[in-house]
Amino acid sequence: MTHRCKKPSGLWKMVVWDEPFFQGKKHEFTTDCYSTSEHGFSTVRSCKIESGAWAGFEHCGFQGQQFVLERGEYPCWEAWSGSNAYHVERMCSFRPIACAVSAPAPAPPAGRPPDLPGSPGHPAEPRMLRQLPGPSRCPAPAARGLRGAASPEPPPLSALCRRWVCSQYPGYRGFQYLLESDSPAGEYKHVREWGSHAQTGQVQSIRRVQQ
Repeated sequence: MTHRCKKPSGLWKMVVWDEPFFQGKKHEFTTDCYSTSEHGFSTVRSCKIESGAWAGFEHCGFQGQQFVLERGEYPCWEAWSGSNAYHVERMCSFRPIACAVSAPAPAPPAGRPPDLPGSPGHPAEPRMLRQLPGPSRCPAPAARGLRGAASPEPPPLSALCRRWVCSQYPGYRGFQYLLESDSPAGEYKHVREWGSHAQTGQVQSIRRVQQ
């Protein structure tokens, strides 16, 4: 079964199965799935991302723990949830992520620090955090002066363009929080705006979402 994309631009394709290891009933999606039950199955148990990047959610209606799904194969729930703060064996809704980056930022020459946005030879580039200029990955923001890893009142975050995924722990582990520049206007003034599962302001690694 194929569900066509209603968006005016962008190419996304996600193939899901209701059993692990690509077995059982198969569905193809190119647009949002608000609830897997609406399409005749209770949850996703394996999937392949054939194009674009997708956001999966623990519950229907894009609620609960978030899973950022980039191109590749996910044969079982551990493949998308195994490094999160607590393991969940269900993914009951999902949607495309627009404006993701098509490739990682190029590495600087050996011995040379990364160019900052707006520096010579490096055009002004969108920044995820006003407090954190720099490249598309940051495994440990505390090392770059970002307050809030364990702060009770983390600073507001700004996704000025593209999409970013913040992780609870270093090395992109723990809860994931997808931050988008149009939700709303890229401003996240309170931790609860990061997602329905957000309980603390603990963020210890950040990266851009890849196509």
